[in-house]
Amino acid sequence: MKKILLIEDDRALRENTAELLELYGYKVRTAANGMDGLKYAQESPPDIILCDILMPKMNGYSVLQELAFDNNTRHIPFIFLSAKTELKEIRKGINLGADDYLTKPFDENDLLNAIENCLSKTKLLSKKLKQLPFKVIL
Repeated sequence: MKKILLIEDDRALRENTAELLELYGYKVRTAANGMDGLKYAQESPPDIILCDILMPKMNGYSVLQELAFDNNTRHIPFIFLSAKTELKEIRKGINLGADDYLTKPFDENDLLNAIENCLSKTKLLSKKLKQLPFKVIL
């Protein structure tokens, strides 16, 4: 069972999204702010992280940057879920290293497809890296 960390400050959205993901067979851990989300990711790295941008204590951009500096978390696929819909915000998220960016309100199928695509890419990349004749440090 794949583990998802959902970092979202909106309680209703957090609970509804977690319930949806659990119905599709994911194990979901939630955090109500960026600081807690970062702590949870470092304590028990999930298979993928879904993260809002505008949150108390630590915004999503900072969460992603902190995860990128940690060798134990830098490889985790990361998807922004945000109400920020401007192209410059989407580009900023991708340029910081996010694997995908979904705008709120998001479609259930778009969310599930984004998760599966990120997990598939990570699995394929991991397999390819293991085939190399030398060790790659990410």
